[in-house]
Amino acid sequence: MASQLKFAACALVCAAIAGPGTAAVIPPGVQLHSTQTLIRNNGSEPDTLDPMLAEGVPANNITRELFEGLTATDGAGNVVPGVAETWKQTSSTSWVFTLRKTAKWSNGDGVTADDFIYGMRRLVDPKTASQYANTFGIFLVNGKEITEGKKATSELGVKALDKYTVEIRTPYPVAFLPELVSNLQLGPVHRASQEKAGKDWTKPANLVSNGAYTLSEWKVNSKIVLTKNPQYWDAANVQLTKVTYLAVESDSADVKLYESGENEWVLLLPPGSYEKYKAQYPREIRNTPLIGLRYYSFLNTDPLLKDVRVRKALSMVLDRDILAQKVTADGQLPAYGLIVKGTVGSDVTSYDWAAWPMAKRVEEAKKLMAEAGVAPGTKLKFSYNTSDYHKKMAIFAASEWKTKLSLDLELDAMEFKVLIKKRNDKDYQIARNGWNADYNDATTFFALVQCGNDQNNQASCNKKADALIDQGNQSLDATKRKELLTQAARLVMEDYPMMPLLQYTIPRLVKSYVGGYTATNALDRYRGKDLYIIKH
Repeated sequence: MASQLKFAACALVCAAIAGPGTAAVIPPGVQLHSTQTLIRNNGSEPDTLDPMLAEGVPANNITRELFEGLTATDGAGNVVPGVAETWKQTSSTSWVFTLRKTAKWSNGDGVTADDFIYGMRRLVDPKTASQYANTFGIFLVNGKEITEGKKATSELGVKALDKYTVEIRTPYPVAFLPELVSNLQLGPVHRASQEKAGKDWTKPANLVSNGAYTLSEWKVNSKIVLTKNPQYWDAANVQLTKVTYLAVESDSADVKLYESGENEWVLLLPPGSYEKYKAQYPREIRNTPLIGLRYYSFLNTDPLLKDVRVRKALSMVLDRDILAQKVTADGQLPAYGLIVKGTVGSDVTSYDWAAWPMAKRVEEAKKLMAEAGVAPGTKLKFSYNTSDYHKKMAIFAASEWKTKLSLDLELDAMEFKVLIKKRNDKDYQIARNGWNADYNDATTFFALVQCGNDQNNQASCNKKADALIDQGNQSLDATKRKELLTQAARLVMEDYPMMPLLQYTIPRLVKSYVGGYTATNALDRYRGKDLYIIKH
């Protein structure tokens, strides 16, 4: 991949340094099973299979199988060539991607530069109403203005130089652009089939995809079945012929299916069960630290929560150490800031009170609540998606706020796609939330708190912090940029727009015969094309 760097240090051209970007690499001596199929749990029904509209992890897991962008992320977490064989940086704000001529759509049509131009323009088009429109659009020239309806989509900073060459212009230096475009929101769309089928274009009978797999079956709230795409440019090296994604929301039910042989990949172990299953299945336990944040969103415009003192008090009294060690008990780290360990572009920040004894924190929190006029017995409503994991965390939070601040928490469980809509519609008080980085740079987390960003479910805004982020992004000096973004992270979190809880790990069970699973994939992106089934 093209490295992250100061542009001045690499003259005017930074060429892609990449491997061949092919599929699963089978170690010498490993024998493959005669049947190459995999069943894995995806946690819930995806909100959509439209890559420009995909928002939740379940949807993105599947669109990553069906579609391929200019680049991709392999099983080890590395950025590798996708449809683009090579890329180069031609100035501090322009990149050129050269497409492989062997890339095809599942109907046999060739994948061209125009397919990417159409896809990216579709992303930022206000008519599409993508929740990623300005999250990713801000990295493209005129993207922000287009999402705001101030400019036409034709003015987006993307251009087909010829049939197999895409130029992308950015409003400021974006050293991580090759990693950014691995996200399918910035990927290609087969325009003719999408326009012909309209809103039904992602149904099995209509979907034309360019990834390693095609959509064979979609049973809502049950399963999605993908089959190997014979038209895929690297099909000869794709081992799995079928991948089935289950939509099981219950963590305990997930494990039961695994133990009965009806599932080969547990999405997430129930909270508190990691040590048990580690002892029981030592060859099948997996637990990779992620560049991701578990947090609770506060609706900053809510009559009660609009007072920063209330938000601060709620955050102060929740004991992350007990949450991490006793409730989830699976290796996650307490988090007291927006940026988690391992993130490029900003230091990890923390609240000063995080080091205080809990008694002192509770005393200060009670003062804040009294000053804000919040009476004992005040009710709050907490929304979360149905899951043993989220329920146990919610019960712990309710206990913390009840015993320490005399607040009553009403728990409201729902399907994941319903929760996504409630958060987007700002129809909640406190909501369970989480963010797995889309790429490794601090800006992926700033999307959660920037003024007007689609991913800012809190309706919060700190213009001074936004100004610091803009200054940092304009800088060609990586050290200066990091200083500015760290300042921004501290400043925005002093508003307590949301409550950081834990840095994600993904404790799960994966059958020992599933090859290609690594412990280095900090974005938790595992495509079927990078996996294989070992003879067993």
